[in-house]
Amino acid sequence: MRRVLRTGSWTLLALGVAGWAVAGCGSGWTDRPAPVETVEPAQTPPPGSGSMLAPDLLGHAGLRTAWDQTLPLKEGEKFVSLLLRGDRLYLRSDRNYLWSLNRATGDVIFSRAVAPPGIPLLGLVVYEKSLISVIGNRLVELDLDSGKEQRVSDLGLSIVAPPARNSQFFYISAADRRLYVFRADSLVRLFPVAADNDSLITTVLADDGLVAFGTDAGDVMGMAPDAPKRLWQFQATRAVAGPLVRDANSFYVASVDTDLYRVDVAADTGATLAWRYQTEAILDRPPLVTKEFVYQYAVGRGLTALVKATGQAAWSLPEGVDLLAEAGARAYVLTKARTLAVMDNAAGRKLFAVNFAPVAHHAANTMDARIYVTDDAGRVVCLEPVL
Repeated sequence: MRRVLRTGSWTLLALGVAGWAVAGCGSGWTDRPAPVETVEPAQTPPPGSGSMLAPDLLGHAGLRTAWDQTLPLKEGEKFVSLLLRGDRLYLRSDRNYLWSLNRATGDVIFSRAVAPPGIPLLGLVVYEKSLISVIGNRLVELDLDSGKEQRVSDLGLSIVAPPARNSQFFYISAADRRLYVFRADSLVRLFPVAADNDSLITTVLADDGLVAFGTDAGDVMGMAPDAPKRLWQFQATRAVAGPLVRDANSFYVASVDTDLYRVDVAADTGATLAWRYQTEAILDRPPLVTKEFVYQYAVGRGLTALVKATGQAAWSLPEGVDLLAEAGARAYVLTKARTLAVMDNAAGRKLFAVNFAPVAHHAANTMDARIYVTDDAGRVVCLEPVL
């Protein structure tokens, strides 16, 4: 068992000076001048002081450290992912060692090796008291609180997408371009389904009322959870980029055709296109959806914030890479230059920037205003806005 090291009161980041006017992008938005606040850098704390950011500058940025944690990486070991799932953070190293942390406090819930180094892991899905993944092409269910294996199953398939499940069934996408349905309790195979054009199913969502999947040909289909019965269908012109994103009765579909689609689904009308936003660049990942905004990264174009109701752009940041969190009208954005850009969603402009150079990994948080980041030395930090 690896021991966990807690530090006293340090933070991971140092402030810098950055800022530029944000150019408009998309319909319904015009260019505005964007004055940016300048923050003078403070003196760097001496080595071994336990702090990487002066408290006065952290306060000036409107952030504070909620908790910090140091996890015991071995020599040469590095984190490869930081994921936020419900009330837990999951960190995995390049040696397939997995930590589960309470995201409110930073306390370690479990830490253990989940696979030998070099074995591929596909997906990390939380369902009730299980953590579900595909490890070495086997369906693996781990106990949510201990990380111990509950069940390891060879389904006889070449699995190509993270699994999905509801209270009765597992849904497994395979390389033969079929989506296979298994009983959750016995893993008895029931039936396969396929897209009409026999395209590869790359993403699956499921609950007890609906299963939806997307393909590498741009198909997005809804079906009954317990029968091969199509309920609705939407067609993008090219492949779905990354997972489908569901928000109530709306599905957000990023496509390689450069467009982001919002598709609304109703029992009486099926799938209806609510809006489409053209990014003019290839999309390689899904959007992030919050209460009022949709954030989409496009290769070579940066990050754009869209008003969820209309699909119109509120702002576009060419150097933006990902959303870290929202706090009221502010969006905290990671940039290519390893800075944290603080955006004003209401005004459509950048306010200031924080130097994030030590950050190696981050978790995109659409649930609240907390920011989760790590460095390469095993440190994990949670930042939150000062209210």
